[in-house]
Amino acid sequence: MTADLPGRHDLHCHLDGSVRPGTVADLAREQGIAVNGPLAELVTAPPDCGSLTRYLTYIDLPLQVLQTPDALRRAARELVEDWSADGVVHGAARFAPQLHGRQGMTMDEAVSAVAAGLADGRASTGVRTGLLLCCLRHQTPEESLAVAETAVRRRDVVSGLDLAGDERLFPGTPHRPAFDLAHQAGLPCTVHAGEAAGAAGVWEAIEVLGARRIGHGVRCTEDDALLERLRRDRITLEMCPISNVQTGAVSGLAAHPATRLLAAGLAVTIGTDARTTSATSLEREYAALRETAGWTAEQESLTQRHAAAGAF
Repeated sequence: MTADLPGRHDLHCHLDGSVRPGTVADLAREQGIAVNGPLAELVTAPPDCGSLTRYLTYIDLPLQVLQTPDALRRAARELVEDWSADGVVHGAARFAPQLHGRQGMTMDEAVSAVAAGLADGRASTGVRTGLLLCCLRHQTPEESLAVAETAVRRRDVVSGLDLAGDERLFPGTPHRPAFDLAHQAGLPCTVHAGEAAGAAGVWEAIEVLGARRIGHGVRCTEDDALLERLRRDRITLEMCPISNVQTGAVSGLAAHPATRLLAAGLAVTIGTDARTTSATSLEREYAALRETAGWTAEQESLTQRHAAAGAF
């Protein structure tokens, strides 16, 4: 990390996409799960996946091994250690607790396990952490409401609510009851939008779901009125350049809208999305922007100030 830059913040990082490959191997061996092929090829996506749908398949195996409290606690602790090595002073881990019940683990138990791992990591590194719970677009409104209820009930360790999934196929509006509950409880919200679909999804995230942050949001550039709203309300954009290229959300790093949106005064931040799936780190994200888009230390510092202001 450049010496004169503030400590880094990683606001957009999925726990199940950030499990160390060696840890996936260890957990699979301990749990008797067969690994059919070279593990690195099963958990790390190629540079060009062509779609978000294919990108997400590389999280299948990590998710399979994260079905016990011990596995979740280990993955969360190691994520904090990896943030520390990356110069991160504040990291927000997000995960969908409803996906970890294949062996009977409840959502509260999953949240407790991840929170314990984050606490372990904080104790050994000093990195500050946050925890966000993800509702999923393809699930029912009732399932999302149960996630929101868990988030509100566990306000002692949960700092925000998220909505993730394929926005091309599943709108966000049906999940409004979950987000209304979060707002009533004073729990801030972020929503994945403007990644696989256009600006309309970002409008929905803001106006229907009350998002204070937008996950990715690369396609907000399609609507000048939307850009003005994002600028006026200081809504944070959680952009993840390398994964945006992998999923086909943008054509290449040189064309990534983060550069022009930052120059236009929007609250752009840079995150990793899935450190293992994208074989990335914040250092790699910024290095790629320096190499392809001519980013300077001042641009990195500005995104970090936005991240500090936008952290839940």
